[in-house]
Amino acid sequence: MPEDHDLKAYKVPPTRTPVAERTTSVPNPVDFFQTAFNYVFDAPVTFVRELIERLQNKNNFYYYHQKFRRVPDLSECLEGDYLCYYEAEAQWRRDRMVDQEIVEIVRERMAACKQREGPNQFQNCAKEMELLAQVTKAYQDRYGDLGYHGNARTCLMKQKHRMMEERKAAQEKQE
Repeated sequence: MPEDHDLKAYKVPPTRTPVAERTTSVPNPVDFFQTAFNYVFDAPVTFVRELIERLQNKNNFYYYHQKFRRVPDLSECLEGDYLCYYEAEAQWRRDRMVDQEIVEIVRERMAACKQREGPNQFQNCAKEMELLAQVTKAYQDRYGDLGYHGNARTCLMKQKHRMMEERKAAQEKQE
């Protein structure tokens, strides 16, 4: 605002706000009810909540660091051991999710490198490109062509067939 503003239009605020003085000696009933509510309801609830928080702080559990024990692979399960089948299937699903996240992280790093390097991405992001190629090939070798409803048994059969083909190709190469 300019220095020569109109004082009638733009009044200067008061320097101190006056405090309202009490004109009666009778206590305010709202203050009484607020104090009663505080002591009857709020204080005990607050005390219990703080007590629970103190007990919980002693026993911190970080669920995002939950570690599962490794269970035997499906090939190590005995015939008819359905609990072992179930655990192996659950382990396979966790491993698949971890492998999906690894591929996604490497893909994000590759995209960040491309964004950062711009036109020089082919020479400066060569390591990331190679790593992404390796990770996606490994993921495709293990989980490719299984589809959404793939399970540990079909994955094991796929790996078995791939190993048999590799062994057959190695024997033909030696002959």
